[in-house]
Amino acid sequence: MDSEYDVVIIGGAFSGAATALMLKRKRPKARVLIIEKTAEFDRKVGESTTEVSSCYMTRILGLTHYLGHHQLAKQGLRLWFSNRPDQRFDDCVEVGTRYQSRLPGFQVDRAKLDSHMLDLAEEAGCELWRPAKVANLELNNGNGQRVSASLVGGECTVRARWIVDATGRAATLGRKLGYFRPNTEHPINAVWARFSGVKEWDSYEWRQRFPDYANRCRTAREWATNHLFGRGCWVWIIPLQGGDVSAGIVYDSRIFKLPEGPSLGQRLHTHILGNPVGREIFGAARVIEGDVHALSMLPYHCEKVCGDGWAAVGDAAGFIDPLYSPGLDFCSYTSYYVADLLARSLASEDVTEQLRRYNEQYPITYRYWFESLYKDKYYYMGDAELMSAALLLDVSGYYVGLVCGVYRDPERGFLNLPFTGIGGRFARNMMTFYSRRLVTLANRRWATGYYGKRNAGWRELYDGFVPDIRIRKQIWRGLLRWWKCELINLALMLRRKAAASATEPSAQWALNQ
Repeated sequence: MDSEYDVVIIGGAFSGAATALMLKRKRPKARVLIIEKTAEFDRKVGESTTEVSSCYMTRILGLTHYLGHHQLAKQGLRLWFSNRPDQRFDDCVEVGTRYQSRLPGFQVDRAKLDSHMLDLAEEAGCELWRPAKVANLELNNGNGQRVSASLVGGECTVRARWIVDATGRAATLGRKLGYFRPNTEHPINAVWARFSGVKEWDSYEWRQRFPDYANRCRTAREWATNHLFGRGCWVWIIPLQGGDVSAGIVYDSRIFKLPEGPSLGQRLHTHILGNPVGREIFGAARVIEGDVHALSMLPYHCEKVCGDGWAAVGDAAGFIDPLYSPGLDFCSYTSYYVADLLARSLASEDVTEQLRRYNEQYPITYRYWFESLYKDKYYYMGDAELMSAALLLDVSGYYVGLVCGVYRDPERGFLNLPFTGIGGRFARNMMTFYSRRLVTLANRRWATGYYGKRNAGWRELYDGFVPDIRIRKQIWRGLLRWWKCELINLALMLRRKAAASATEPSAQWALNQ
């Protein structure tokens, strides 16, 4: 077979299917082929959406009805901290929202979501080869690209004006062209699994055992993305429709080592049970056999993400960290931008400027996002005071810089990658500054034995985040928490200096004897 297509998309999961769907909506007559190597989708590292990716799915893709009927509504982020394994559950620190989330978010089963997106792309008129493995790629710039794929019936070759790489971590074109770069500054690994028999966060039993815990919160804790934090690591706990729970650990290999055990699933379970909150929730839980996964060296990016005749979207362009669930945000921005670029090209417009902007903006977005939110964060995430300050400032900055823009004008907002322009640079510099300060404070706390000292006996439940002027309340709360930590740091410095001065005379006396 030797056929002609306008666009061939390699990879049929969320990013590839969304790009295909948006392209067909903009150019209904476009001839689009999707090549998907798997017979069915597996689950990904993260299954939680943010306000930005939820905006893309509801307002751009039109998935509100589907998400409401087939996925779970998310109730924000909830953080838990402890400072010893035998700590009482109700003595652990809790940080999160008191009320329902103001903007939509979802706990998604990615296998189901990816399948639904691919079905929508087919219904829109895209052709699908599945399962089919790409055997060869030939890029000839604007002169047409060639793709050969192995199917059940044999090998097929097609020609296309554009190839879109939506192969996720495989990053087929990035690796083939030599643009793939691992992010060695951020050596994080992940192990995750699905569990059954997980205890309910909002049960009648818990209301009887922990009445203050139950009465303080007005929303369902179970529908939040619950996080268990420690120095160098964090555990996510995400409910899935049907009753199973996704749980996984992400850890910085410079700081943390996963407990030994006979299997990855048991090692993950052992770590969760070592946390007082995890012990309460997962005490009777069981790992679902055959559904345990692991990845090492999670972060990477491609130095170049498009050229004349090709473009990368979603995880094929890069990935940073599952914390705060930014993966689908990157998928949203890149798939919409590339779909618009392809639609313009197929309408005989000159897209040279769009290609240049994508190659220029993406590395800046990746670098700034990494430096302002994630670089060395694992050094302070186990301290409740430091991490709660970071949460308030990080999420507030996210709302001011990204959420407000995409909700104000989604079609325009998703054509501009974050952290670009004067405003983007200013936000990046501010966020990078306080993040570096928190790392410094964490290191001093660790050296003086103060790290995690306040991981007990308090709970902070705030009203929630909104994309308007009221966000200043959470910014102010985060600044106060940060400045309080700075004062504690000053006291630790003075105490250490005083202790050093007190030892000098005795040391001098010993030398004189």
